Amino acid sequence: MGRAAEPGAGLIAAALWLVAPAGLGRLCRMAAGQERGLTLGVRSVRRWGGWVLCSCCSFLPFADGSVGGRVASVLGHPSNPESEGPQGWIRDCLSAMLARGQSAVLGLSNSGLDDLGQESPLLCLSFSVNSTTMPGSLPVNAEACWPKDVGIVALEIYFPSQYVDQTELETFDGVDAGKYTIGLGQSKMGFCSDREDINSLCLTVVQKLMERNSLSYDCIGRLEVGTETIIDKSKSVKTVLMQLFEDSGNTDVEGIDTTNACYGGTAAIFNAVNWVESSSWDGRYALVVAGDIAVYATGNARPTGGAGAVAMLIGPNAPLIFERGLRGTHMQHAYDFYKPDMVSEYPVVDGKLSIQCYLSALDRCYFVYRNKIRAQWQKEGSDREFTLNDFGFMIFHSPYCKLVQKSVARLLLNDFLSDQNSKTENGIYSGLEAFRDVKLEDTYFDRDVEKAFMKASAELFNQKTKASLLVSNQNGNMYTPSVYGCLASLLAQYSPQQLAGQRIGVFSYGSGFAATLYSIRVTQDATPGSSLDKITASLSDLKTRLDSRKCIAPDVFAENMKIRQETHHLANYIPQCSVNDLFEGTWYLMRVDEKHRRTYARRPVLGDGPLEAGADIVHSSIVHELIPSPAKKVPRIPATKESEAVAVSVANGEH
Repeated sequence: MGRAAEPGAGLIAAALWLVAPAGLGRLCRMAAGQERGLTLGVRSVRRWGGWVLCSCCSFLPFADGSVGGRVASVLGHPSNPESEGPQGWIRDCLSAMLARGQSAVLGLSNSGLDDLGQESPLLCLSFSVNSTTMPGSLPVNAEACWPKDVGIVALEIYFPSQYVDQTELETFDGVDAGKYTIGLGQSKMGFCSDREDINSLCLTVVQKLMERNSLSYDCIGRLEVGTETIIDKSKSVKTVLMQLFEDSGNTDVEGIDTTNACYGGTAAIFNAVNWVESSSWDGRYALVVAGDIAVYATGNARPTGGAGAVAMLIGPNAPLIFERGLRGTHMQHAYDFYKPDMVSEYPVVDGKLSIQCYLSALDRCYFVYRNKIRAQWQKEGSDREFTLNDFGFMIFHSPYCKLVQKSVARLLLNDFLSDQNSKTENGIYSGLEAFRDVKLEDTYFDRDVEKAFMKASAELFNQKTKASLLVSNQNGNMYTPSVYGCLASLLAQYSPQQLAGQRIGVFSYGSGFAATLYSIRVTQDATPGSSLDKITASLSDLKTRLDSRKCIAPDVFAENMKIRQETHHLANYIPQCSVNDLFEGTWYLMRVDEKHRRTYARRPVLGDGPLEAGADIVHSSIVHELIPSPAKKVPRIPATKESEAVAVSVANGEH
């Protein structure tokens, strides 16, 4: 019998035990898990001549996660251990008891004597069990069963068509020049009028993704939304999005909303990846939507707002591949940022505590991630420490850009403290010797440490992170889609050749708090027409789209915020703001009836006809499928000429 050398690694085996009457008590003690750390479940007990036959299910851990070998014993007749005894009968029972293809009788021996002791003579029957593992274990051949290169196949981003300039907002708010633009690192802040809510943002980004990639709604098998913008305590945003699927007839779509501050989008992505890599996967894509409207009451926090949504198609053979086993997560309880008032959009924020929670989570996640990747490297024969330099790019959840710059410095501080042999006479650690003995938990607000390491990491920030802050700097904090707006910014500004083969570090944080640092590996294939070429091409107009927005005066922005505050969760309401400045193809709120049921319409695309309130959903039924479904069994859309988009309106249904 094997003993547990590693928790969680093992296999489930079915076994038949023939027990001499004197040994039955020991078997029962083993079955109760009272001896040798084994878990045995006795299924049945029968007598066969002078023998006692027990059918058991045993959990037998193995350090290497192997799925074969000698995994069970049969206690034999005391009078003649070498006799053929009931071997043939046992073989028949095993064949009937085990699932097809899971048993192979290897023969009889006495090898179990030393393992189980001398309470009764015994005869061992060994057999193998294949393909059955306990949750958390990793058999040697498991990778062969997984879909290959699961990750982000396509990505679409949406942000409002209007913004307020942060320099003008400084003047309007009467604060020192540079407080928002230099102190926070923000240039512009996108915002929504009362015409847009979380449902409309997500409707817009999903339909944009599907249209720009010419995808059929039939090829989606899971749809999950990450958001903290709650307008209904029961009905999910996901169910509103299902209206887009009605024309396709596809209602077999798993997933629901996921909420924890800015972390919900990442949790939704992990759920989607896990689904694709699980036995539940039916061969279709998963679609993840992260969307939020970040608004604050008048005061210091207001300039850290923003709004937007990101939709990501998850599947195999992706250009942006989630690296298996490389996630460092930290979860902890804190009231750094929360929304206890259900009738208000505004959060309660403890600014100083929020920064401390963010940085402490970064420290912990980086520590766990480095340990995991080093363990992988050791298995591959390389024993060295992981450092920030091993990321080709590093992106972060961005409440404001200056915090991201400080976070790069924070990672360098972690590298410095973990490498006691690092040279400080020259190189990146030059002049940092005075900080050799500092403790991470004492440095969250240490200005000397912060200044020294921001200076030391300046070049790393410019190389690995600065480009990812395009959307954050120009649109503000989008909450759940924030870090994925950073990913979109990278893809929009680097060529496929520059991205190919790179490892992108991703730090996702949500207050309360939940955080994960994980990594994405970019495919090596950067040839024209490759999946990497397509995803970068689809985002190549990102800067143009940002530049095409309309600048709104701070007083008009303030009036919009006042309207949102006064009408939030108001029933029997028709929005007041104009739809004329919305981007083409944007969904918007038409009305909220007396039962709080919301109706939406879509702004026409490319000269479509007028909007018709209450019209049925209309979709293109004939499109070019640029991204094929991951499994051949998924229905394909005939590849004929494209039909024009049609403006429609939808309602969010009954509660």
